[in-house]
Amino acid sequence: MSLFDDDFYSTKRTKQRQPVWRPKRSGGLAGFTERRRNVALVAGVGGALAMLLLVGLVNGLGKSDLHADAIAVPVVASAETRPMNINDSVVAATEKIKPAVVSVISSKKDDKGQETGIGIGSGVIFARNGDKVRIVTNSHVVENGNQYEIVNFQGEHRKATLVGRDRITDLAVLEADGKDIKVIAEFGDSETLRAGEMAIAVGNPLGLGFSPTVTQGIISSPKRTIPVSLSREGTDYDWEMDVIQTDAAINQGNSGGPLVNIEGKVVGINSMKISDTGVEGLGFAIPINSVKPIIDNLITDHKVKRPLMGVSTQELQAFKGTDVLKLPADVKTGVIVFDVSGPSKEAGLKPQDVIVQLDDRKIDSTISLRKYLYNEKHIGDKVNVTYYRGGKKMNVVVTLVEATDK
Repeated sequence: MSLFDDDFYSTKRTKQRQPVWRPKRSGGLAGFTERRRNVALVAGVGGALAMLLLVGLVNGLGKSDLHADAIAVPVVASAETRPMNINDSVVAATEKIKPAVVSVISSKKDDKGQETGIGIGSGVIFARNGDKVRIVTNSHVVENGNQYEIVNFQGEHRKATLVGRDRITDLAVLEADGKDIKVIAEFGDSETLRAGEMAIAVGNPLGLGFSPTVTQGIISSPKRTIPVSLSREGTDYDWEMDVIQTDAAINQGNSGGPLVNIEGKVVGINSMKISDTGVEGLGFAIPINSVKPIIDNLITDHKVKRPLMGVSTQELQAFKGTDVLKLPADVKTGVIVFDVSGPSKEAGLKPQDVIVQLDDRKIDSTISLRKYLYNEKHIGDKVNVTYYRGGKKMNVVVTLVEATDK
């Protein structure tokens, strides 16, 4: 692992599969405009009287001897107040979040204390726990380390401990000494984001020092669904993430840093980018509304507990020569079982079974099977599995258990 390598998730496109883009809504960035007020002075009195009144106003405006029935003369408002500038707002947002952004250094040492690898990413301080503070970052920033430290914007190093991490959502929580740390990041609401809204990415790209670097852009799409490879090899996709797409520059080292709105509130955790020839402005952040329940689980259980069915599968449509499975002509999609264990083995599922449905949900890929189990089922739930074996349609009920860490 190199000094500047924070091991982005792989989002490189392959010929076999293409990312599925699903734009949801679009909008615009509200601008700032100046307005001038035109005031007309109307004189309804004779010329001589008007001149006298004007002289009186110049010499004694505001004196208490004006009569209640005196003619009121409109006064043009002073233009001393400067209109709000968008750059000022970006600066204010940056100053608000900057003290809460840290560098995360993940190192690996052997039994002899020799350092065998180091990686640098970013993180954001989001909560206090007694005399300690908690930092959220990416799982891939810390997964290869066994010792951790954070460095604040003033260059101060503090040892950190890993509270928990989750590889699927690419999130992790660290804890460090909170002495003299006064600023805690404020979370915003990622559900209210609109395309075209200002976005600010803060982090330490390429490990260039430890003081946060700021890049500015817009929210290109508040919700994208992109396939990722958990192994980050880019050869096969095994999960889908709902992310915020932004054109604010996100580079290696920015991983785990905050994406903030114009108010300086964290709306996402920077996680990845698409890196390919001719590709620019395709950075992605995990929506903060998705982050909140995950970090709660990591703090409580030190991991995210998920249900396990006990099958290893591949897409039926990815293979040729499946005649041996004797499937009906109308069965074109599903997942082939290659290995069974735990509850699925106990329920009677076998290799070469073709799963086509869980409960009332059609299953056409390994990703759809996982998303149904992880997003809609719980440990201890029963799931009705519809599958084909030797051309015959069958059903079995599987009781889900807790997945163990790999």
